[in-house]
Amino acid sequence: MAEVAIAAPPAYADAPANANRWLVAVAVALGALLEIVDTSIVNVALTEMQNSLGATLTQVSWVVSSYAIANVIILPLTAWLGHRFGKKRYFVFSLVAFTAASVLCGVAHSLPMLIVARVLQGLGGGGLLAKAQSILFETFPKHEQAMAQGFFSAIVIAGPTIGPTLGGYIVTNIDWRWIFFINVPLGIAAVLMCLAFLPPDAAGERERGGVDWLAIALLAAGVGSLQTVLEEGHSEAWFDSPFILAFSAVAAVSLALFIHRELTSKSPIVDLRVLRYRSLWAGSLLSAVIGMGLYGALFAVPIFAQSILGFTSQQTGLLLLPGALASAFSMPLVARLLNRFDPRVLLVVGGLILLAALFQLQTLTPMTGSGDLFWPLIIRSFGTTLMFLPLSMATLGPLPKKDIAAATGLYSLTRQLGGSVGVALLTTVLADRQAFHRAVLVTDMGASDPKTLERVAAYTAGFAAKGFDPADARDKALHVLDGIVNMQAAVMSFNDTFWVTAVLVLATLPLVLLLGKGRGGPASAGH
Repeated sequence: MAEVAIAAPPAYADAPANANRWLVAVAVALGALLEIVDTSIVNVALTEMQNSLGATLTQVSWVVSSYAIANVIILPLTAWLGHRFGKKRYFVFSLVAFTAASVLCGVAHSLPMLIVARVLQGLGGGGLLAKAQSILFETFPKHEQAMAQGFFSAIVIAGPTIGPTLGGYIVTNIDWRWIFFINVPLGIAAVLMCLAFLPPDAAGERERGGVDWLAIALLAAGVGSLQTVLEEGHSEAWFDSPFILAFSAVAAVSLALFIHRELTSKSPIVDLRVLRYRSLWAGSLLSAVIGMGLYGALFAVPIFAQSILGFTSQQTGLLLLPGALASAFSMPLVARLLNRFDPRVLLVVGGLILLAALFQLQTLTPMTGSGDLFWPLIIRSFGTTLMFLPLSMATLGPLPKKDIAAATGLYSLTRQLGGSVGVALLTTVLADRQAFHRAVLVTDMGASDPKTLERVAAYTAGFAAKGFDPADARDKALHVLDGIVNMQAAVMSFNDTFWVTAVLVLATLPLVLLLGKGRGGPASAGH
């Protein structure tokens, strides 16, 4: 990629008028929102699903994993599917498939049926996110790109927070099946809007020719196995498990063969050659890290709220809601800043703001309340917003129109995988560091430690005063002290997860130097 960037891709040849362009934006953004919300809305309903379907927690976790696996398989294929069937036709088909699969999820009477429905939902939903961003880049002229992408990015950032908030309310007040049924009216509305406002596919736009089924099979096996490792690795003790070792081997071999096949094919189903643009591969790496920061922090905070603060699903959703609103309301401001400043500068500023929020979050204590989390979560949302939109513009803006569809699929895939890596990494850090901190605390609180002996004596006296005999009173005192140690170790491990996220963000910020400005003249189209 050249040091300077080219202009953002031009609009469709038959681009709609200004007012209709924003109707296009609303239509595709609604479809993208449905997909993003469904990546997180299910998390708060797993216990209810488990009880309703008679499954174990390990079994019901596949309701989440199956959707994510289907998502990452379809994301790299969206450009090829759009070219083969037409952008509008494929986007509308994805919406219909997603909505129909949502109905199947809602009426599922067994866990296998629900998992199959979630796979179908993930295959439909995976076509929405990348194509929505691609359509916006191709629909809006250069001077409206920042605002259009800002509108889209607000949805992408707010979606993971809206999911638990909405899901918590539905599960608490209605029934878990309605987290799927609620997609139906919104899906129908999005289909009707897309049919009405998306420009028709241009004549001769659709690709003809054979289908490379082997490449598709290798992609599905490789990316699907990788996502399975990330989703199930912690619960399976990672590489101590033959299950994880087998899927890791399948992922490595399949992806290696897939990459070789695509790079030597005259008509690849995933055009990996677009990675020759420096802004794309550098931006995709940064996108993966932002995915870790976005989904990883949103992974840790709800667990902290529920396991340490004792919040319900609905209370946890309400805790996260102000951050989602902050993202939505700050996006127009960031879009305006993009018209005045180099997106790379905004990216660095956003990264520093995100780091400040992560440093605030790593001061959690057992006495932390929701009020202590309010401003760090608001600041985290603003920092992420200030990174997300400039990154999209600096990564995709310099690319020629013909490569936008392939690039957005790969770009979205890295963000999705980044989130999965972040959650897998932080889950492992959380468990390992809790065990470490507990061991240290227990060592420090040895049997000869005066403060420990004093505390045990005080607790024992308290239970004895309630009528317990001396042996039972001491056992209960030790049990209380053990609970305190476990809670302190857990809180310290949460702090460590925010440190790890901060280090990842800080270590990858230098990649900003490899990005383009996201605007400029056509002379800058180098590699």
